[in-house]
Amino acid sequence: MTIRRRAGSLAALALAALVTVSCGRSDQGGGTSPAGESAAGGKTATELLPADLKKKGVLRVATAVGYPPMEMYKPGTTELTGVDPDLAQAVADDLGLKLELTNAAFDGLIPGLTSGRFDLVMSSMTDSPQRRQAVDFVDYFRTGGVIMTQKGNPQGIKTLEDLCGKAVVLAKGSSNLDIGQQQNAKCADKMKISQSEDAPSGLLQLDTKRAVATIVDYPVAAMFVKEKGTYEALPTQYGAAPWGIAVAKNRNGLRDAVQLSLQKLIDNGGYKKILDSYGVGGSAVPKATVNDGT
Repeated sequence: MTIRRRAGSLAALALAALVTVSCGRSDQGGGTSPAGESAAGGKTATELLPADLKKKGVLRVATAVGYPPMEMYKPGTTELTGVDPDLAQAVADDLGLKLELTNAAFDGLIPGLTSGRFDLVMSSMTDSPQRRQAVDFVDYFRTGGVIMTQKGNPQGIKTLEDLCGKAVVLAKGSSNLDIGQQQNAKCADKMKISQSEDAPSGLLQLDTKRAVATIVDYPVAAMFVKEKGTYEALPTQYGAAPWGIAVAKNRNGLRDAVQLSLQKLIDNGGYKKILDSYGVGGSAVPKATVNDGT
């Protein structure tokens, strides 16, 4: 998948907003926390957990498989793995809860969360103002699109400006297509832009030399570079935005517990270890923040 998960389903978001309004919003926890801070008031993460979660002893987390290396199945199985499932397990362990991980359709994640079917959503979801009308986010990952070339970068491309005048392939409907088109508007010598259905088909154009570069979400690029060994991903990320763990707006205690737990994992190195194991350490954040998207 090459479309960074920004837009989502407008219908799903509308439904989520309606559900949030009908449920009301608890004053517990005192609203959102400033970036990098917590509303914990000296309490531990487990002390902040809502009573129902402590009683059940289970943390229900939903994700949408199909965006490796963030969330996927282990080869030949239906076992969920990836950055998000591993982080979910680490957070659940820290909170002393058993993880119940569910694969669901991406456009059903927020409605499922606000209706109480799930406790958290961890699925490469961008923390956007539109989504924050329905849910709160504990931001844990910051990423954007990176330029990919054939291994060795034979054209010597370093920046977006270097794509001017070159054959570039970009995925239809993706935020990376927007990045390329915005740059192309500034080019005196225009790019020759072709559009692919997804990242793999775009990379085939690099293989056959019909294009010299593409722009792909950083986590996906890291996976292809690691698995194929025939590509190179440049380090600069364009259009970077935070991804967040979604929490229902009437679950401030859970939100703050997750923020504290995630910050603990960041501080003790467990968080970075998980990201590095999937080759996406470049999107690590130094602080677990709340509603920090723009």
